[in-house]
Amino acid sequence: MNIIFGSDHGGYQLKQVLAAHLEKKGHRVTDAGAFDTVSSDYAQYALVVARSVAKGEFDRGILICGTGLGMSMAANRIMGVRAALCANEFTARMSRAHNDANVLCLGERTTGTGLALAILDAWMDTEYEADPRHIRRIGLFNRIG
Repeated sequence: MNIIFGSDHGGYQLKQVLAAHLEKKGHRVTDAGAFDTVSSDYAQYALVVARSVAKGEFDRGILICGTGLGMSMAANRIMGVRAALCANEFTARMSRAHNDANVLCLGERTTGTGLALAILDAWMDTEYEADPRHIRRIGLFNRIG
């Protein structure tokens, strides 16, 4: 898969670990920044990743900040993005299976590296079920606002 990553300074270290993990598994990884731990604004990276995924330039996106909250809020502002802030493997699997999440959000300060890797693998390995009820519910997203 073709994956785009983004983080602010608070997610930089975890991003490096997760991106390397996916590259070792054979995925193509693009880093949209931040490129160091100097204070930066999460929204700028969230919007680059979200817009790229929404346009179909990447299969999925992964966003990391201190808590994952800001990234998920910013990314979900983009039509066509279904960003999921996941705190465990179950929410990661369900975000893909039922919600067809195309952006995973994580918090470096709230999620240890081992758990983050498990969440990432669960999210990457789970396919969307495309059940009619899930399709209907996701379709409602476009009518909100």
